Amino acid sequence: MNKANYGVVFVTTGSQQEAEAIATSLVESKLAACINILPIQSVYMWKGETNKEQEWQLLIKTDLAQFSNLEAKIHELHSYEVPEIIVLPIVAGSQSYLNWISASVK
Repeated sequence: MNKANYGVVFVTTGSQQEAEAIATSLVESKLAACINILPIQSVYMWKGETNKEQEWQLLIKTDLAQFSNLEAKIHELHSYEVPEIIVLPIVAGSQSYLNWISASVK
């Protein structure tokens, strides 16, 4: 079994263009193997007010050894004051897919 520590990093953006720009940069920088971009509806509390917004959800598949670099790049590119950057571990997966993540992330 590969010793890499895989995860899916969740990030939301306010526009499809921002989502695509962040995704492209992360993949081209070899910080992520694959990123899915999905339109979502978010309800959240911000500065004492309830907000309901259309957002774009990035599902970023990566080797978590690169998480600090990935997080720094997201902060560099993201327009939000406090962007969502959370990780869910991949506890199991197809070994060939996990090997592909390892080969894609440097």
